[in-house]
Amino acid sequence: MNAHLTRVLFWLVAIAAVLYVFALLQGVLMPFAVGFVLAYLLVPLVDRVEGWHIPRGLASLIVLIAFLFAVSLVFVLLVPLVQQQVSRIISRMPNLVAVIQEQFGNLIETVQRRLPAAQAAKLHDLVTEKIGDVVGWAVGLLQGMITGSFAVLSIVSLLVVTPVATFFLMRDWHLMVGNIDAHLPRAQLGTIREQACIIDDTLHGFVHGQAFVCLILAVYYATALWLAGLESALAVGLLIGVLAIIPVVGATIGFALSASLAILQYGTWTSILIVCGIFALGQAVEANILTPKLVGDRIHLHPVWVIFALLAGGKLYGFAGVLISVPAAAVIGVLVRFALDRYRRSPIYDPRQPEAPRRVVPFE
Repeated sequence: MNAHLTRVLFWLVAIAAVLYVFALLQGVLMPFAVGFVLAYLLVPLVDRVEGWHIPRGLASLIVLIAFLFAVSLVFVLLVPLVQQQVSRIISRMPNLVAVIQEQFGNLIETVQRRLPAAQAAKLHDLVTEKIGDVVGWAVGLLQGMITGSFAVLSIVSLLVVTPVATFFLMRDWHLMVGNIDAHLPRAQLGTIREQACIIDDTLHGFVHGQAFVCLILAVYYATALWLAGLESALAVGLLIGVLAIIPVVGATIGFALSASLAILQYGTWTSILIVCGIFALGQAVEANILTPKLVGDRIHLHPVWVIFALLAGGKLYGFAGVLISVPAAAVIGVLVRFALDRYRRSPIYDPRQPEAPRRVVPFE
């Protein structure tokens, strides 16, 4: 067995072992995974504060407290507004159902006057069946998200374990990275460092781009719904902006909430169509301009792969899977593009082509 095959088998076994351990400890890894993500995002701020001649531990504590305060402020401002609207919708749910039934009945009567009785009956049965399928799918998805995520993310994990893990990870971040770098195989050191830098740039590009998208969507939906005369337009816009960090989810929940409020407030097809137009325009701009320019160009993922990643993440890990699906897909994309590039530059692809020389990237 040659050395190259030995290295390949070693890495395959190592990756399989890590995935197996993660699968066994899935129930307890979530708070630490969240802490790792937060530490990764906040380390640049810690480095900047440390540059003011503040000890690393104190700088990490200052950044963590500031982050927790900002998150708490968002929840204190946003949750009561959203809770008020949701409670209002729930309290008036019978009226909402009655209005929907009335409008749907009027629509069916209009269709029946224009179509033969047999075709109208088939259309009615088809619409009823599809509505039931959609409701069943939504309920199943919600149940899966709750049982797969919130059952794991307990209050103790969120309030105690995650902040503690985040603090220690931020404090010892560069030490851990240095230790990992010291144990990397020397023959592949340059390649691993190069790909790690590309992944780091990709993830930072995703975070910054998605933050701009969330801000723009919050301003747009709040302004547009306010101009349409919808009550609590500011709360709905802010909610959409916050939830837009998870592609598709923010717009879906915002549309359902806005349409319900429009039905309760006006009870006409005109108001519903206005809300549909606002969200159709917002989604068109987001899908064709904002996300491709601010996010897509940085993570180099086709929209079809983004949708696939969202569905796969939700199926495997519930709400948490949806949350990390796009960044994970971006990382996988970097590794796949690297593998394809090495394949095309190897003798396996073209026997006339020599093996590409290795490059050593300096560690920073």
